[in-house]
Amino acid sequence: ARAADFVLEGGAVEHNGAGAILTTRQCLLNPNRNSGWTQATAETRLNQAFNCSRVLWLENGLLNDHTDGHVDNLARFVAADTVICQTPSGTDDPNATLYLAIEQELQAMGLTVRTIPSPGRVSNADGEALPASHMNFVVGNTAVVVPTYNREWGDQAVSALRDFFPGRNVVGVPSQHLLSGGGSFHCITQQEPV
Repeated sequence: ARAADFVLEGGAVEHNGAGAILTTRQCLLNPNRNSGWTQATAETRLNQAFNCSRVLWLENGLLNDHTDGHVDNLARFVAADTVICQTPSGTDDPNATLYLAIEQELQAMGLTVRTIPSPGRVSNADGEALPASHMNFVVGNTAVVVPTYNREWGDQAVSALRDFFPGRNVVGVPSQHLLSGGGSFHCITQQEPV
């Protein structure tokens, strides 16, 4: 193991296992992490740390995301050249425009893009939109655990994810209370053995 002298949370980057890293400018170039980083600096440092050959940049994260745009709430690799992201759900999805932009950005990167439904609008007791995402799932040896927030969109997302994880039991688990504390399953299981 070797130490890196920069700040990088697990959900800030997504790897495809074949030399590509997916991230967001909102997160990685945020001065609250690595003051003075430019996109070129970040790419150089990621290459040094992870021996990656390509850094793929999305612009922004979810509305009100306290992680400043972690990519594990937006898009995840399911194969070296295939990524999944979310589509808007319901007429009041606070991230509808963002989801459509992300899908277009990923396609422009030359990736095969597949989609699952988003959770739609998930609000706290004050009516403020929370950064709920079905993308913050964790992949284990025999199971994939997907955060869900309402039955309709959650069941559809879990069903769609089953196609990408043959041989694993894909299950949805209600996650509203976990989200109120920040993040979801991928966030809370980083660096834990499966």
